[in-house]
Amino acid sequence: MRRRALLVTAIIVGTLAIPVSAQAAVDDVNTTRLRDAVTVNGILTHERALQRIANKNGGTRASGTPGYAASAAYVKDRLTKAGYTVTEQAFEFPFYQEVSPGTLSQVSPTAKAYETVTLDYSGTGDVTGTVVAATNIVIPATETPSSAAGCAVTDYPAASATETQVALVQRGTCVFADKVANAIAAGYDAVVVFNEGNPGRTELLDGVTLGAPVTVPVVGVSYADGVELYDAALVGQAVVNVTSEVIAETRTTSNVIATSRRGNPDKAIVVGAHLDSVIGGPGINDNGSGTSVILETAIQMSKLRIQPRQQLRFAFWGAEESGLLGSENYVATATDDELSKIYANLNFDMLGSPNYVRFVYDGDSSADPEGPVGPPGSAQIEEVFNEYFAGKGLATAPTAFDGRSDYGPFIAVGIPAGGLFSGAEGVKTPEEAALFGGTAGEPYDACYHEACDDIRNLSTAALSELGDAAAHATMTLARSKGGFFDDNSRLPSRESAQVAPEQFDYRGNQLTR
Repeated sequence: MRRRALLVTAIIVGTLAIPVSAQAAVDDVNTTRLRDAVTVNGILTHERALQRIANKNGGTRASGTPGYAASAAYVKDRLTKAGYTVTEQAFEFPFYQEVSPGTLSQVSPTAKAYETVTLDYSGTGDVTGTVVAATNIVIPATETPSSAAGCAVTDYPAASATETQVALVQRGTCVFADKVANAIAAGYDAVVVFNEGNPGRTELLDGVTLGAPVTVPVVGVSYADGVELYDAALVGQAVVNVTSEVIAETRTTSNVIATSRRGNPDKAIVVGAHLDSVIGGPGINDNGSGTSVILETAIQMSKLRIQPRQQLRFAFWGAEESGLLGSENYVATATDDELSKIYANLNFDMLGSPNYVRFVYDGDSSADPEGPVGPPGSAQIEEVFNEYFAGKGLATAPTAFDGRSDYGPFIAVGIPAGGLFSGAEGVKTPEEAALFGGTAGEPYDACYHEACDDIRNLSTAALSELGDAAAHATMTLARSKGGFFDDNSRLPSRESAQVAPEQFDYRGNQLTR
C-alpha cells in the first residue's frame, strides 16, 4: 500500500512532462518505418495462432504441456523464416498443478470449514491433527511486517513422535519456503500459514509460492482465521483436517532464442517476453501480448532490413509462471564472459490489458526511493520509453522492479533493464482513470490468470500504443551509436549487481514472503 501511494503521487505531479535527463548517450533514432510496420493486425495474427494452439491443447499453453511445445514450435518457425539464428534452450523444472482445491476445517472443539487455498508446491495429503502454533507469532499485528515466527526450526515445539500435528505459522519477515521447511524439519505433518495482519496483509493468503515441492500439505488462511486457530491452539483445543491434491513432478520445457545475424555480439540486447501461460487459461494477454509484440517486431525488422549495431536476441521464456525459471536458467547457465556481453534487457509482460495503464519500469526508483533500484543504465532505458510517450502526448506511470517478471534475473547480475506493463490484477485508481481512461475501481485485467484470458481479453489501443513503444525502444537501443553513459561505456558483469533476489517479495507473479 505504501508503494502504491507513492506511485500514484508520482503520476499526478508530473506524468506528461519529459523527464529530467539521466545523462543518457543513447541516440535519437528514427523508428517511424518500424513502428508503421508493427501493426495491431500483425500482432493479432500471432495472438490468434496462440489461441488456436490453446484450443487444441486443453485450453492452456503452460510450460511442461503440449500447448507450450506447440507455442514454441510456432515461434521458432516464424523466426527461422524471418532469417534469425534460432536455438532452443531446454531445461528441467518442477512442474506443479493443483488437481483439486485444498481444504481446511476444524474438527474439534467445533466443526467449522475455513476459506483456504493451497500454496504452490504444497505436497499432496489428507491430514487430521492437533494445531501447534509456532513461537514469535505477533498478535495484534504491528503496523509493518515484524513476525519472525517459523524463521528458525526452534520456533516450532518439537513434534510428537506418536501424534499427528499441524503447524500454524504467521506470514512475516522471512520467506514462506523457510517457514514451511522449518516446520517439516521439526516433524510436522501439515502446515497452515496465516496472513500477518498488517495493512494490506489481512485477507486470505493467496498467490503464494514455496519455490520448490515439499512433502506435506500446506494451505493459507486470512489473518482473522489464523488468530482464531491460534487462540484455540494456545489452550490445546484445536484439531483440524487439511487436504490437498496436486501434481508435482520434474518436466522439461525450453526457452526459444532468436539471434540477429548482424550486430556486435559483444554488446547484445536481450529482448524478452515469457511464452508460457498458467495452467488454467490460454494466456492471450499474459503473456501472448508480449510474445506477439516482440515476435512481430523481430519479423518486421528483418523484412525492413534494419541492421542492428548491437546484436539482438529475441528471447521467449519458458516457465515464467512457475517462478521466472526460464530467464533464471538463461542467466545461471551463462558464463561471466557471456553475461558481460549483454548490454541491456528489455522485458515485455502483458501489453494488452483491457483496462490498461502505460506502466514503465522505474529504473532509478525515483517514484519510490525505498524500492529496488535497477543497475546503472536502467534509468536511461526508462528515459527512452518516457521520452517516446511524452513525444506522443501520452501519459505514463512508473512501476517498480518488484521481481514479478523476467527482468529479475538480469538485474540481479547487474544488467540494466527496462520495459513496459499494462497492468494485471491490480485495481485502477481514480487518478489513473483520469490520466489513461478506463474504469476506476476495476482491475486492469479482470481475466488475469483465468480461463477468460482469451483472444477477447485484449485492448487493441494498448497493443497499438505499447507495441509501438516496444518497437521504438528495441530499434533505438539496437541502432544507437552511443552507450548509456557520457563516455559511451556499458555495465560489465555480475559483480555490478544492484538488486539481490532476496530483496524481491515476488518470484514471478507469486509472493515469496
